[in-house]
Amino acid sequence: MPNPINKVGTFFLDARQELKKVNWPTLEELRSSTVVVIISIVLLAIFIGVIDLGLSKLIEMVIRH
Repeated sequence: MPNPINKVGTFFLDARQELKKVNWPTLEELRSSTVVVIISIVLLAIFIGVIDLGLSKLIEMVIRH
């Protein structure tokens, strides 16, 4: 049965080797991706807000009549 401490050490060594293979984004790529995500979130929030407002008004009209 393998020693658990050796298994943990092997895991971290393997993880470190795999992280060296990762193609990390440049600062410019990171900034542009962040801007895209923020804009997407804002647009989605506006869309959901408009739908929510519309449905609320519709339900309010149905209840009053």
